[in-house]
Amino acid sequence: MYSFGIYIYALLVRLVAAFGHRKARAMVRGQHRTRRQLREQIDPNARYVWFHAASLGEFEQGRPLIERLRHEHPERKILLTFFSPSGYEVRKDYKGADLVCYLPFDTPTAARRFVKLAHPEMAIFIKYEFWRNYIDVLHHKGIPVYSVSSIFRPGQIFFQWYGRSYARCLRRITHFFVQNRLSVKLLSRIGVKDNVTVTGDTRFDRVIDIRRAARPLPLVERFAQGHTVLVAGSTWPPDEEILLDYVNRHPDLRLVIAPHVVSAGHLKEIESRITRRSVRYSEATEDSVADFDVLIVDSYGLLSSIYRYGSIAYVGGGFGVGIHNVPEAAVYGVPVIIGPNNKRFTEAQALLANGGCREITSAADFQALLDDYLAHPAHAAAAGAEAGNYIAEHAGATDKIYHHIFG
Repeated sequence: MYSFGIYIYALLVRLVAAFGHRKARAMVRGQHRTRRQLREQIDPNARYVWFHAASLGEFEQGRPLIERLRHEHPERKILLTFFSPSGYEVRKDYKGADLVCYLPFDTPTAARRFVKLAHPEMAIFIKYEFWRNYIDVLHHKGIPVYSVSSIFRPGQIFFQWYGRSYARCLRRITHFFVQNRLSVKLLSRIGVKDNVTVTGDTRFDRVIDIRRAARPLPLVERFAQGHTVLVAGSTWPPDEEILLDYVNRHPDLRLVIAPHVVSAGHLKEIESRITRRSVRYSEATEDSVADFDVLIVDSYGLLSSIYRYGSIAYVGGGFGVGIHNVPEAAVYGVPVIIGPNNKRFTEAQALLANGGCREITSAADFQALLDDYLAHPAHAAAAGAEAGNYIAEHAGATDKIYHHIFG
């Protein structure tokens, strides 16, 4: 039944791709290239450490481990696969791996073919990735499979009566490195007990690495200098409606906004909502940027460095599919604000509990919180300190995982 579902899903993706859907077409074409890439670029005399990430977020969680392995054992070969175009297209030229490619759909034939061509000595799946046919093939070949930064919840299919056959693949994982105690408890219910270690989330190590390596951005620094600045990252239209309405009415606050979708139409929509002077990052200069009140970041890859210039951070997505990367902002010791769809995110829940992060559910909530932070900077500073301390205290997962797997 599982494999039948995968065949149906693959068929639907191909049908959508045939009608011009950009991401579906990229996925289909990318998976088609994978076999040729493996045949042409895999060293037949080598064994590869295979890392798999669904998309960009999971890659960032696995990245500290990849780069630690590359640094300490440059002779080891590394294969990195993605399922999503949003991950592959951004990181296809990543120098930390010897080969980066798409992972084909999890059919029995594709799984057997991929493993045969890829020559993995081990597989490391990041967070939510549990592809049953791939895991079965690896298990039958005696190739160890590790799950890194994984997290489980009671509602997942593995823990339902109808998901027992799917749960079998979890019992074939060599070792789980999970984020919390609840995951340990849930896995024990299905007989997975002796191969589970609570290590936390490697994302904390990654954001600390990013902070250390963050490049200076003179243009943003010039814009922020001497002002209270709200940095809003990965925003969606419901976030933007709340943010822009407030900023329009508060001349004592400047805004740097980095929307999740950077398209011509969306950028124009944002600009149409702003009544103060705004400029796009690509069009600003160091000489002129200080004359504007709103800086619109119209390119990718800058947000993790931009948060350092904020007095307050807003992480988008909470009024839609779910919040984006909260630790990426919190690592700079700034107070973080998020929307209500945050219950699935462990770090957000912990930061809400310790005061480093605040939740809003409406424009009125946002106004009350920002009014307080602007009137009482000490309140914002205290929340920011809690955010930064939380990240520092939860670092170290990479070391634990690395030493367990590689010695």
